[in-house]
Amino acid sequence: MPSMLDAVVVGAGPNGLTAAVELARRGFSVALFEAKPTVGGGARTEELTLPGFRHDPCSAAHPLGINSPAFRALPLDRYGLEWLHAPLPMAHPFPDGTAAVLSRSVAETAASFGPRDAGAYRRLVEPLLAHWDTLVRDFMSLPLTALPRDPVTLARFGLAGLPPSTWLMRRFKDERVKALFAGLVAHVMAPLNGLATGAIGLVFALSAHARGWPVPRGGSQAISDALAAYLTDLGGAVHTDYEVKRLDDLPPARAYVFDTSPAALARIAGFGDHYARYRYGPSVFKIDYALDGPVPWTAPEARTAGTVQIGASQAEIGTALRAASREGRAPDRPFMITVQPSLVDPTRAPEGKHVFWAYGHVPNGWSGDLTDAIERQLERFAPGFRDRVLARATAGPAEMAARNANYVGGDIACGAASGLQLLLRPKPTLFPYHTPHPAVFICSSATPPGPGVHGMSGHNAAKAVWQRLRQT
Repeated sequence: MPSMLDAVVVGAGPNGLTAAVELARRGFSVALFEAKPTVGGGARTEELTLPGFRHDPCSAAHPLGINSPAFRALPLDRYGLEWLHAPLPMAHPFPDGTAAVLSRSVAETAASFGPRDAGAYRRLVEPLLAHWDTLVRDFMSLPLTALPRDPVTLARFGLAGLPPSTWLMRRFKDERVKALFAGLVAHVMAPLNGLATGAIGLVFALSAHARGWPVPRGGSQAISDALAAYLTDLGGAVHTDYEVKRLDDLPPARAYVFDTSPAALARIAGFGDHYARYRYGPSVFKIDYALDGPVPWTAPEARTAGTVQIGASQAEIGTALRAASREGRAPDRPFMITVQPSLVDPTRAPEGKHVFWAYGHVPNGWSGDLTDAIERQLERFAPGFRDRVLARATAGPAEMAARNANYVGGDIACGAASGLQLLLRPKPTLFPYHTPHPAVFICSSATPPGPGVHGMSGHNAAKAVWQRLRQT
């Protein structure tokens, strides 16, 4: 290791790995330090239930990953990353056995909404989808890491997406369409009437049409392993089992980049109450299942979808979100995101068996058990589900935080994605990756563009770092 490194990165989640890769690609000497025995952060894969069943403890399906400008610019396929697509990216079933779907095809998706809303949906998404690659780069690079390449399309996206999602849903008449869109918004655990929640729903819908909602072959760990292998080939060093409690624990460097929560960074770097107003949001109660067969969904579309949203109506989803985020209680009928990776990846489970991933929202730091409520919801849409269960591994807020220190109180978004904090994180500033120390930067999901396995927070922070390094 050189006596003085150009950059040290703390935390080997997708953002820390991406930041390290981006710096190493530009010729800087980089070392990465991770407290856990393996890299990955929120993108890991482990045997949590029975031998031969490989589960993702956090992220599983990756609409933002496959669409990420940062990942798409890297040769990750050379390092083993292979995206696998189910016939349908996402299905949203209803208790009567029908379903609305997100298909790769806008026309097929619109058709599932019915004639009253098909035209409205196409008019909403088709103009944005035509400029998707430029649009996704523009909005994931805000606020000031790059000038917009297509300001007209970005403005059109903003006009539709900046108001609350409840405004956007007024375009639709069918309650099934509103439920599907509410479910898309709920992926970031934000109340439906919050600022810019319409943009969240649009991003997930456009991602499905552009490139799908795939899973990586072998599990989410494949993303992290590909980034780490590329970093090593670029000359970067990766150190695991290395917990950082203060800056003095790290080797001398010209810049330090933290893929940590703001609270952890303030503690390590001695920033006092600099991030004291940063809010942490709801948590999740997650169950990984080993199943004796596929989930017995009543709706045929759900049997072929990689991701299945569970919420009978917009009202039911909104009630569940309010309970977890504002009322401090677990919902009686939780909104759930579920993923069925072994539908397309036979490496994830023994022959004829399946892995299945499901979570519902609960308050930050909640200590109860949501297993029964989750399985009652699943039985509404997949009668006989419990009969397929061979084993389950549950993780509430405490377990989520123990697996990943960035998940304060079990908040997998690394900070509430609601209100102004959805857009201006971790503080209201035009320079979110900078900190009170000129050589210290933050690159976690607590910075724009926020939660998700996409590496863009790391990419954007790396740009701020290399601009400083070239000035000094």
